[in-house]
Amino acid sequence: MQPALYVTLSSQMSLQRRLETIANNVANSSTPGFRREEIKFETLLSQSSTEPVAFASDGASFIKRDAAQVTPTGNPLDMAVQGDAWFAIQTPAGTAYTRDGRMQITAEGELHSIAGYPILDVGGAPLQINPNGGPITIGNDGMVTQDNNQLGAVGLFTIDPKAKLSRFDNSAVIPDLAAIPALDFNRVGVTQGHIEGSNVNPMWEMSQLIMASRHYDMVSNAMNQSDDTMREAIKSLSPTS
Repeated sequence: MQPALYVTLSSQMSLQRRLETIANNVANSSTPGFRREEIKFETLLSQSSTEPVAFASDGASFIKRDAAQVTPTGNPLDMAVQGDAWFAIQTPAGTAYTRDGRMQITAEGELHSIAGYPILDVGGAPLQINPNGGPITIGNDGMVTQDNNQLGAVGLFTIDPKAKLSRFDNSAVIPDLAAIPALDFNRVGVTQGHIEGSNVNPMWEMSQLIMASRHYDMVSNAMNQSDDTMREAIKSLSPTS
């Protein structure tokens, strides 16, 4: 058995995963509401060797929830979340949560996300708007008003910090723990006519990409050297013809 070979191979797989994650973050640095992904690496100890051997795991991914910069757009169908909360959308995979507040009104009068998913109120029901009823106003509490009539409120939900998030599309997530409706509008709220950007820092991600690429090359060289050493050992131990 060659522990060094397997250690370098595990490192190479981990770094490959890291490179893919960074590349996806950079590709979505301009995607509204996008949350960057990180890899948490661990060390696994092999029990099959007479001496302890440390292997790198392939890395568990997690989504960073840091808030991003909010930009005014002047579009009444844009909204940004204030505080630690999420909008809810109805998707084929169930209820998902997003910080991308770009909206559109369908011909049938439903309020949808820019990706075409119904935006839900605090009770989990789609919001209905009169497409010919004029402009809408959205209050800090998410209340939607049109022609002086309250039509319902855009739901805001909080997600437990311990929840594991799975990505849905680019900007939405699905937690493994139930989200809770946000009711304290002193801590969370909605700002109409604004959108939140991605929390990816392109310059930082590019520096991480360069470092990961260099480490990948170093591990590849180490693997090649280990392979060459094995070949030389086999040659020297083989009987001459």
